[in-house]
Amino acid sequence: MLRDVLVFAIVLFLLPTSIRRPFVGLLLFSWLAYMRPQDLCWGFARTMRMSFFVGVAMLLGWWAYEKGSRRFAKWDVRSNMMTLLAVLVTTSYAFARHHDDYTNTYFVEFLKIVVVALFTTAQVDTRERFRMVLWTIAISLGFFGVKNGLMGILSGGSPILRGPGGMLEDNNDFGLALVMNIPLLWYLGIDDGRRWVLRATKAAVCLSLVTIALTHSRGAYLAVMITALWMAWRSGHIVRAAAGLAAAAGLFVLLVPESVVERLASIGDTQDSSRNARLAAWSTAMRMIGDNPLFGVGLRNFQPRYAEYSTVPLQPTSTTYVAHNSYLQIWAESGSFAFVAYLVLLGSIFVTCRRIALMGRVRPDLAWAANYARMMEATTIAFLVGAFFLNRGHFDLIYQWVALVTALGAIAGAAWRAAPDGQRASFHRGVTVRWGRGRAAFTRAGAALAVASRWR
Repeated sequence: MLRDVLVFAIVLFLLPTSIRRPFVGLLLFSWLAYMRPQDLCWGFARTMRMSFFVGVAMLLGWWAYEKGSRRFAKWDVRSNMMTLLAVLVTTSYAFARHHDDYTNTYFVEFLKIVVVALFTTAQVDTRERFRMVLWTIAISLGFFGVKNGLMGILSGGSPILRGPGGMLEDNNDFGLALVMNIPLLWYLGIDDGRRWVLRATKAAVCLSLVTIALTHSRGAYLAVMITALWMAWRSGHIVRAAAGLAAAAGLFVLLVPESVVERLASIGDTQDSSRNARLAAWSTAMRMIGDNPLFGVGLRNFQPRYAEYSTVPLQPTSTTYVAHNSYLQIWAESGSFAFVAYLVLLGSIFVTCRRIALMGRVRPDLAWAANYARMMEATTIAFLVGAFFLNRGHFDLIYQWVALVTALGAIAGAAWRAAPDGQRASFHRGVTVRWGRGRAAFTRAGAALAVASRWR
């Protein structure tokens, strides 16, 4: 009961501030979405719609106090694609054959996710606000990584069969969110500069890896391996990083419980029932796409129409049928136009991050932005890999992540334009000097300036 009172008091205390300062509401909303403190309660707070009230408060606050001075959203390719995707999903939902309380609730939740993501693009307009949102997400998810990691060590490696709740209730979704959080913790610790913070984030990364292992999510295993390799490649010290990863992998195999090793070994097992179920779901999704190429079968209509398209006899012990692939989920349920919009949405992250990295290479004072760009890339890689095996096309975190990429691009662009004319000229002179040292050097620096100059 004490937890309920504490969580309720925090939300109630910050609600007036969320109206007067909508950015505070955004931080509070993110805390409720990713840490899920209400799910840690056992009384009245557990069932209260706190996120709804906070969301209404921050939107009303923007309308009352910031409408004339701050736009609701910052429009770029990602904002446009999110809006287009929302329109296409709504169209597929409207023409879907099956509507019930479950599909209706899921549709409303999806629209809420998009609205909050769009709102984030305009609210996060400074480096300080950007860092505050990132730390809110990192600490919220890191809490569960540390907590469950410690509990797993003390219990001798008991498996985690269920996440904390909400979007993290399924153990596979829980594992994916923690994998996405690892680059956040790693790069935020480096960016902070304080030794104790770096040590704390590294410890949180290690304990989060323990938690990921105990979820027994093979999709999360693959995602964390690919993400680690990506971060090693981006570090610029590929040999040293690869050696460290190899040593860590050896310790991992020696220290983790035998059940985790067996689960890892089953990834390539052709007789594994889970693998066969995925293959059956993917082939079923492709048949849905073939029959409904434009607008799909409708949001959350994959399961009710599964039997209609499946060529494999349904399992009498199973009542849940999903695509087991976020990309096929979007394509089968919402159609080809939505699928293309989704791919453009995700692909644009790498285009913008690459541009920001080039800016940081040319401008030492923008090295912080390049560091964040590498972080955004690594987290996106984690989602792209994990989403290939999970039904998380409408994962809350990835939409807010897309919004934060838009915010980072705008913040870095403003910092680039704010450079004094003399400083800009020195960059161009530096390129001229490097021309004498080799055409390749000139090409790299010139390309960086050419790309970065688009922000002017």
